[in-house]
Formats: sequence, structure tokens, C-alpha cells
Amino acid sequence: MPDMDDLGEVMVERRRLIALAYRLLGTVEEAEDAVQETYLRWYRLSDDERAAIDNPSGWLSRVTSRVCLDVLKSARSRRERYVGPWLPEPVRPGFLAAPEDPADRATLDDTVSTALLVVLDAMTPAERVAFVLHDIFAVPFGDIAGVVGRSPAAVRQLAASARRRVAEQRDDVAPLPEHDDVVRAFVSATAGGDLGRLVTLLDPSVTLRSDGGRVSAARNPIAGPEKVARFLLGVLTKRPDWAIRTEATADGLGFTFVEDGAHRGVANLRVAGGRVTDVWIVLNPDKLARWS
Repeated sequence: MPDMDDLGEVMVERRRLIALAYRLLGTVEEAEDAVQETYLRWYRLSDDERAAIDNPSGWLSRVTSRVCLDVLKSARSRRERYVGPWLPEPVRPGFLAAPEDPADRATLDDTVSTALLVVLDAMTPAERVAFVLHDIFAVPFGDIAGVVGRSPAAVRQLAASARRRVAEQRDDVAPLPEHDDVVRAFVSATAGGDLGRLVTLLDPSVTLRSDGGRVSAARNPIAGPEKVARFLLGVLTKRPDWAIRTEATADGLGFTFVEDGAHRGVANLRVAGGRVTDVWIVLNPDKLARWS
């Protein structure tokens, strides 16, 4: 049994737990808070209670998941007080993971992509926990049942329902090379103020959502190619000191707004059929601290 009082072992587990909690909650700050609460519960146990735990790693995962489940259940009321649309915190590629195999890295990046997290955010808390624990972290259904308070059979159904919703979102998504080519063209047209070219790169059903939190952003989703294009060009017109540049994200190539070396916004795009179908822009400074 690992010695969880050893600092090195504790930190290895902490990194893994934050990776788990981020996929459940969508922001690094909330993930870190959930893991902190988990460790507080661990160290509140008596020496005998800790010694009786055969699998400390599994215990920490279950407690972190329960803490996150409680946060998810209260998220709806908190989101109602949030100013404008809420989006998950964007992260850089390889966030909290350093697999040796590049194929593993690509798989892990996909599990922290904005595209996936937006789908997960629309699920029930129990569905989200079942999918993340089973499909991403390979936790058995029997163990998940104890976290969500359902039978293993019910958890299996939750995970299957969630998996279908994720598959629907991924059905027509462009391969990464095509995605990146479209993003480069998109950024070039935006930086150049080319409204006509930008409109041709946007799908007729395109929707833009911007998360400002405590800074100014679009309060409602913007739909339609011309409206989205004009909004983006308007952002740069109003903020001439902002530079737009392509940058790697967990979704593939995205773009950032940068001023004096500081990131003012991070955008991810969903590309399907050679055009941009979704634009997600995070302007909330609280979600950009790890970019600057």
C-alpha cells in the first residue's frame, strides 16, 4: 500500500485528482478546491482509519468524485447568477498529463477540450460523473455506484446515455489537420478585417458564445455567419491594442487575444464540413490566469 503520508506520493495523487476534478467541474480553481477538500478529509482520519484503507488512491478518487458531484448539483443555481454564458476554462495541450506516447497525449487532450466539456456541462451530474469516471478514468461501474448512489446497472445506463451524447457531438467533427487549416484561414480573415472571407468560413448554423464573467462580453449567444463575423471584427476595432494569434489548445489550433504579453481572451472553435460551427471565447480573467 502506498504511503500517503509521503509528500512525493501525495503530490503524484494530487496531480491525478486535479485532472479528474477538472473534467468533472470545468474550471481549475474548482478542481483544486475539490482536491483540497479531499485531502482535508484524508488527514482528518485517524491513523488506524487510514491504515485500514487498502487502496488510498481509490479512496481519494471516490471522495474527490463525491465532492465534485455535490458541486455539480449546486452548479445550476450558481450559473443562474453568472453574468452571460458560462464556458469551461480553456487549457493548454497536455494539461495535467505527460504521457510518453503522442497518441495517448492526443486522446487525453480530447478529454479536456472545450467541445467535450460543453457537452458534459449539459448532462445531469450523475451522467457526467459516470462518463468521466468510467470512459476516461476506467473506474468500474460497481465503484461508481457508490459515488452516485445508484446500482451498477443504473450507472451503466447513465454512462451509455452520456456516451451517445458525446458521440453525436463528435460525428461530423473535422480531422485535426482540416480543423487547423480552417482556423488559420479564420484567424487570417479576422486579423485582416476581411468580412466577406470570414463569412464564407462560417457555417450557416454557427453560434458564438463568449464568457466574460466580470468583464464585458456578449450577454447572449450570437447566431448566424454575418452577425458572428461582425461581432469578431468589432471586438478588434474597439480594442486596437489587442493582437490576435493562433495558439495550440486542447481542441487543436485556436486563437488568443493578446495585449502587452497578457492574454485577454482564448477562443476555441468547432469545425465540421470545412466550416466553423461553434466559436467559444473566454474573456473572464479568472479563467485566463494560467495562459499569461
